[in-house]
Amino acid sequence: MCSSILSGSMSSLAWVQSNYYSRSLKSSTSFKPISPLFLRKFSIVSFANSSMSYAPELAAAKKAASLAARLCQKVQKALLQSDVQSKSDKSPVTVADYGSQVLVSFVLQKELPVNTFSLVAEEDSGDLCKEEGQETLQRITKLVNDIIASDGTYGVSPLSKEDVISAIDSGKSEGGPHGRHWVLDPIDGTKGFLRGDQYAIALGLLDEGKVVLGVLGCPNLPLASIANNDAPLDKVGCLFAAQVGCGTYMHSLDDDDSSASKVHVSTTENPEEASFFESFEAAHSLHSLSSSIAKKLGVKAPPVRIDSQAKYGALSRGDGAIYLRFPHKGYREKIWDHAAGCIVVTEAGGVVTDAGGKPLDFSKGRYLDLDTGIIVTNQKLMPSLLKAVRQCLDDIDSSSSL
Repeated sequence: MCSSILSGSMSSLAWVQSNYYSRSLKSSTSFKPISPLFLRKFSIVSFANSSMSYAPELAAAKKAASLAARLCQKVQKALLQSDVQSKSDKSPVTVADYGSQVLVSFVLQKELPVNTFSLVAEEDSGDLCKEEGQETLQRITKLVNDIIASDGTYGVSPLSKEDVISAIDSGKSEGGPHGRHWVLDPIDGTKGFLRGDQYAIALGLLDEGKVVLGVLGCPNLPLASIANNDAPLDKVGCLFAAQVGCGTYMHSLDDDDSSASKVHVSTTENPEEASFFESFEAAHSLHSLSSSIAKKLGVKAPPVRIDSQAKYGALSRGDGAIYLRFPHKGYREKIWDHAAGCIVVTEAGGVVTDAGGKPLDFSKGRYLDLDTGIIVTNQKLMPSLLKAVRQCLDDIDSSSSL
């Protein structure tokens, strides 16, 4: 997929851009996008840091996400009440969550045999190991074995319940700034999954603390743009894949790489023509703050509310121009909720920062240490968007101090 040395590293470019915006916010209320000539020079220089090929890892990640998506689709079609449990944080969890994590762990370890396998993932087997979890464990084991057998790639004996538990708990890594760590959300957007709406299998790879590839399997996302009301929305199931320095590609979950097409974020620079995404669930993001920012920026269109990192995928192909996420106070963002989506957007030419204009740092372990929220857009809109964000946050601080 890497077609040119001049493609450079979009993730590195995004880092330069977002740091530039962060410094500019502190020093001036008026600033311009970075010179294209500078970006071109930087892309050539930074290629030395992004020239390592992750092709085998990307192929394995796509295989893993595709099989996990197949399992999730099977479960969603015949969702039973017993499939839904409740974790300690009260968010729903399904047998598909666990089964997806098992399949991803299984495929990665089969395709990429290494001495040390590190996976930072959302689920653990705690509830399944209890007596009341045994029936669910048995269903997960059968589902996983059915998917592996129907795929036919791996001539292995059926996994036992103990194998399934081991695969789930392989995701207990803490990540960090050194070595390689896979980052997985087996079903990002569980509530959307349960409603029959959008969800994503989100898988990324960290190398020395940097996201170097990402895959988003979005089984319910239409292949056509969701921004085009006239486009047919009956064909669904997208897989987005990005590798540092190589761009972002999308193809149908039902097809192979031969149908992949390169995608790019929206190029709009007029806020009045921009549309913005935000979380479907009000519990996940402050809709009122997003609305205030959009109004101050001059956005005319109403928000498009979508579950999961499918938003990142849709944004990477230009379905919308802005994504705003402002969690409620006290919530800590997990790296698996953004790692894959972040590189999918940045490799498509977008910029991802926190509310202060700083790039997201995935090297700190299982959580992101960031300022207030996450904003995503193209390079042209980012300066004015950051300014609108800062003004709205300052307005909140001023009113709260009265």
